[in-house]
Amino acid sequence: MRSFIAIDPPAALRESLRPLLREKIPGAHWVRPEQWHLTLRFLGEVDPEGFAALRRSLQSLSQPSFKLTLKSTGVFPNLQRARVLWLGFAACSELFALQGRIEAALAALGFEAETKAFFPHLTLARLKYPARKELEIFLRTPRDWTSLDFPVEQFHLYSSRLSAAGAEHQKEASYSLA
Repeated sequence: MRSFIAIDPPAALRESLRPLLREKIPGAHWVRPEQWHLTLRFLGEVDPEGFAALRRSLQSLSQPSFKLTLKSTGVFPNLQRARVLWLGFAACSELFALQGRIEAALAALGFEAETKAFFPHLTLARLKYPARKELEIFLRTPRDWTSLDFPVEQFHLYSSRLSAAGAEHQKEASYSLA
């Protein structure tokens, strides 16, 4: 089954960010707030035995809880070929430590190492031929993210199924941080 490991933003943060979805950017397909997550590692297809071993392995990870702070918006891969509109986070050593522990646990189970650098973000929208002027205005609009920090007290293992309506994520297991 398609799987990934992620942190969920709290409901209060989702509600605070909901007005962003009213921004008019032709070509933007906004992600529903209930689907927002910060991916720690996308795994792709995992067989049932591997998934069960992964569930057990993640239980042994130990790390204190920490706080994340929103920082800025941006696009992947670049403004000229924008395909994803994201909301990024301020640097957080605890987040990178957690992601590193997850990578080590995956390596011990035989998963291939991730080749892309970890860039923590929430995907706000998928972009298909976005109106560049409106996108640039959105990205340049000053926003105060400082009050939108939140504690990270757990992370989750998800399964994901693709359908005509888009990806549907199912929380399979949750892991508490101390």
